[in-house]
Amino acid sequence: MARNAGRLSLIADRPSCSALTASAFSSPRPVARGRRAFSLIELLVVVSVTALLVSILLPSLRRAREQARATVCASNIRQLVVANAAYASEHKGRYCPGGAEMKTGNLHRWHGTRSDRDEPFDPRHGPLVPYLGAGEGIRACPSFRDFVRDGDAAFEKGNGGYGYNQAYIGRIVRKHSNGSFEVVTDCYGVLSERIRQPGQTVMFTDAAFAGTAAGVIEYSFAEPRFHPEWIQFEARADPSIHFRHDKAANVAWCDGHVGREIRTFTWRSAVCAGDPDRENIGWFGQADDNGYFDLQ
Repeated sequence: MARNAGRLSLIADRPSCSALTASAFSSPRPVARGRRAFSLIELLVVVSVTALLVSILLPSLRRAREQARATVCASNIRQLVVANAAYASEHKGRYCPGGAEMKTGNLHRWHGTRSDRDEPFDPRHGPLVPYLGAGEGIRACPSFRDFVRDGDAAFEKGNGGYGYNQAYIGRIVRKHSNGSFEVVTDCYGVLSERIRQPGQTVMFTDAAFAGTAAGVIEYSFAEPRFHPEWIQFEARADPSIHFRHDKAANVAWCDGHVGREIRTFTWRSAVCAGDPDRENIGWFGQADDNGYFDLQ
């Protein structure tokens, strides 16, 4: 009996389930803290840091995008050199003519043809098109976008923004014993063997012409610094090499390699309505002569 009484006493001393439950629910619970909002100063700091990062990154992104366009352009212009070499291999070693004016009345260019002198050239029928791959024409430089496209400005339509060394490669010239020169024909280009230093002789460049006050126009020739002796114009040509890739130009040389050149010289004549200096048009190299264009 004493043992049972002790057990009953222990049971009596234990808290009841109802008491435990009440105690659990009545105990204080931690209060959840609300989210702390940004202050105005903190928000302004975040915006300022973001703007600073954007200002730092945007020029790099722009340069990267332009570098990609310049790479595509270099591939395009190299294709023109390869196509011209293929043309020469099927035409007794003679390169493509630049612009046949003597025989066809200025209806043919290296990049296209036309049926009337008042019309723009059609690039689908240029002499190099068959050598640019099936269904391929002259691909345009992706950086050559801002140019005047209408009216007389469309005269050289379809050259892709590239110019040919017409003065020395796109015609056949004869030098007489008295030192004078004669253009024999502009319906054929020179023999490839005439180019003694192909790695230092220009074939194609990025090109444009500051022909209007409103901006540049398409132009299909890379003009040398001076007109050759057989061209009866003023002593200095208007520039047409367009330094459009972050003030650099792609230049394709006769040996097939492509380099990026920086403008070192320009000038403006009374003939040029636009401003070549403003449009990044001029020449590269240090010597003020035709060394990179002449057959040497």
